[in-house]
Amino acid sequence: MNKTFTGLTAEQVEQSKREHGTNALTEKQSESFFDKLKGNFDDPIIKILIVALVLNLIFAFLGYAEWYEALGIAIAVLLATLIGTWSEYSNENAFQKLQEDASKIVVKVYRDGHVVEIKIDDIVQGDEIILQTGDKIPADGILLEGILKVDQASLNGESDEATKTPLPKGGTYEDGDTFDQHALFRGAVITSGEAVMKVTKVGDASFFGQMASELSIEDRESPLKLKLAGLADMISKAGYTGGVLIFVAFMINRILVQNNFDGALISEYFTNLGVVGNDVVEAFILAVIIIVVAVPEGLPMMIAMVLSQNMKKMLRSNILVRKLEGIETSGSLNMLFSDKTGTITKGKLDVVSYINGANDSFDTLGDVPEKLQKIIGTAIVNNTNAVISEDSNGNVLIIGGNPTEKAVLAFAEKNENLHGTLEHVSVIPFSSARKFSATQVAGDWNTTLIKGAPEMILPNCSTYYDTDGNKQPFTKLTELEEEINDLATRLIRVLILATTDETVTEETLPSDYTLVGILAIRDDVRPEAIEAIEEVHQAGVQVVMITGDRKETAVAIAKDAKILTAPDDVVLTSQELNELPDEEVKSILPNIRVIARALPTDKSRLVRLSQEIGLVVGMTGDGVNDSPALKRADVGFAMGSGTEVAKEAGDIVILDDNFKSIAQSILFGRTIYRSIQKFIVFQLTLNVGALLISFIAPFVGIDHPLTITQMLWVNLVMDTLAALAFGAEPTLKRYMKEKPKRRDESIVTRPMFSAFLFEGIVITAIGLWMLKGTFLSQYFTSGTGDIALYTGFFSFFILYAVFNGFNVRTEKLNIFDNLNRNKMFIRIMGLIIVVQILMTFVGGAILRTTPLNVTEWAIVLGLSVAAIPIDMLRKVISKAINK
Repeated sequence: MNKTFTGLTAEQVEQSKREHGTNALTEKQSESFFDKLKGNFDDPIIKILIVALVLNLIFAFLGYAEWYEALGIAIAVLLATLIGTWSEYSNENAFQKLQEDASKIVVKVYRDGHVVEIKIDDIVQGDEIILQTGDKIPADGILLEGILKVDQASLNGESDEATKTPLPKGGTYEDGDTFDQHALFRGAVITSGEAVMKVTKVGDASFFGQMASELSIEDRESPLKLKLAGLADMISKAGYTGGVLIFVAFMINRILVQNNFDGALISEYFTNLGVVGNDVVEAFILAVIIIVVAVPEGLPMMIAMVLSQNMKKMLRSNILVRKLEGIETSGSLNMLFSDKTGTITKGKLDVVSYINGANDSFDTLGDVPEKLQKIIGTAIVNNTNAVISEDSNGNVLIIGGNPTEKAVLAFAEKNENLHGTLEHVSVIPFSSARKFSATQVAGDWNTTLIKGAPEMILPNCSTYYDTDGNKQPFTKLTELEEEINDLATRLIRVLILATTDETVTEETLPSDYTLVGILAIRDDVRPEAIEAIEEVHQAGVQVVMITGDRKETAVAIAKDAKILTAPDDVVLTSQELNELPDEEVKSILPNIRVIARALPTDKSRLVRLSQEIGLVVGMTGDGVNDSPALKRADVGFAMGSGTEVAKEAGDIVILDDNFKSIAQSILFGRTIYRSIQKFIVFQLTLNVGALLISFIAPFVGIDHPLTITQMLWVNLVMDTLAALAFGAEPTLKRYMKEKPKRRDESIVTRPMFSAFLFEGIVITAIGLWMLKGTFLSQYFTSGTGDIALYTGFFSFFILYAVFNGFNVRTEKLNIFDNLNRNKMFIRIMGLIIVVQILMTFVGGAILRTTPLNVTEWAIVLGLSVAAIPIDMLRKVISKAINK
């Protein structure tokens, strides 16, 4: 920056806070716990249960039902809504806190004579803030220095970029006018330029703050959640249909079968209204049980729990989930377009040498003769959007700019007495489309400083600066081009420094330059990225590296990173890509591995074409120009070091910019998908078993094998606790060796269907043998009547599901596979067993239970453990059939 800004002192900051407040916006009040609780009573299942509760109360008052059944339903409804509401409320708050803590915007501001980075909420009125391309303006203010092009569409609806210029001394502007050429407003995006602004309004007093109360953001359901909602709806309809059928079948059984189809007996049956009424109530209760059994009301709660648990794990792995659909979609990727710098490479760029126009090489700027050294330093320091500052301890800091700008500025900053004072007449910031940046300076040196790609500048250099700082004829073009090609094979990219006396615009470059020199910049490939790329390839995901480097450098890096591995792999430059029609690009897409000298428009085009051929596409990006491609992609991976605009457009923010974290995102997506599938099998096994036995029982003389309150208890305990158990499943590397899921693929696979159907039938068969057979029933003698037998069956039903949970969590025969990495699963399953035992003592009439003796528990436990060898046999047979 041209002027020297000191910013506010610590005392002035505190005074401004007291008088005008901070820049924090008043948060939009979210739905309260009680609002959510009220909303959950609108759930169709809860409404059905409330109707059942009212009818039970009526029948209990009339003497047709027991009062404790109504009490049991009331308690179950209350617990179900409370647990569901608390889960939803706490997970929503956890999600919001994760987002707030990890994605706070940081701005560069002058304080006490130094440039420091502070959070956006800590800005106060009077602050002087540095703005650069890609930034979102953090508060309302006046432009003090620099020229900006600003996208204000989100504020005034105008699609054209606005040009902002400094306010003249003594000038004024109309407060709140977003069209004023000197005024800047919070929420607008800087598309070009760098500047310093002075904050005039903060927080709710800003233009954006006043608009915020009128803004409404619609929540987007994730594709997975919609898919599961469809599954739940289908099962619910099956449950309603089953309830009606069981009601009709039960009444037909009582009217026709039990009266031997005898017309006289049937007529007599209808004359006894008390018997008819009792049978109608019993049939109705049985129908409600069928509905309660069939409906997987635990699915939405399970999704919330799994996503919340894994979001926290992902954040510990430097992955911030901004949009929930990004998690599960990342597991289905089969095409990934990735940036190079900082993602595949380390991102720690370093200028390893300087080469002058005579092809003399110097390892450091300190090795260069003093006069030429001053020219190089001045050309660098005055043509960059990074800023040199000092911290309170006097340590030099380089703030802002991309990694290349920081590396170049660090090369110059190591040398003293380079920073002369020059007036910046005009600035053209670097862009990937232009491939150069330029700053026109005046004062001690009247010229335009150029920094950019070699092909844009080097061929038009007619002179160069020699070691004495004098201009000499440039005759080493061929030698320098060969040197640049040699550097490219060693993964070293170059940047050209030059000056010109001709006029430079954003659209055109001059035809004549004086070469200052060549900066050789190295950025090594991350060792962990090589391993991660191989892992992603094994997962069936095609990786395409997109870079602004020249083709030779890009090829060398891609080979080093193991992206280029086959003879038919295709490498294209942006120019070559744009010469191909869409259909031809589609035909070679499966072989494309590298796009060199890429433009932002190339990214959007590649995403569009990939989606048109049915691929699920991921895109990485960090700049404002990347935001369209990030938004268009199925999953946008924004880099943590990137612009706020890019982060806002992305679904997932990679906080450490590391390709390994992208691979981790894919693995997390697949793990979450598998965890939900496991829970579905676990829950539907219970549903199928309970549905079948409840349907068959009346026709074989078994009176209510499971009561309404027992089924509600099963759903409450098993759904809530099992969701936590399966949500803690570990990420397994073998998931990365599976093919990506198709976009239209059902979440319930054939192996899943066979698993829960088979186990549902087994649990029904054992239950019927237990309740109807004489061999086992003779050992259940505790309590009066059949209460011990029904308690034994109820406990068997839950414990069988517990042991079957060990089968469900792995497709392998070894049920202990990676069990040590999910200790929560063991703890929760143990807790379910303990709770079930306690319920036999305290459940009483409400849960229709009684304490069991050692013999009875031994039988229950033996039948339950049988789930493990039975399912092992199923797995063996299934694998043999599918070979």
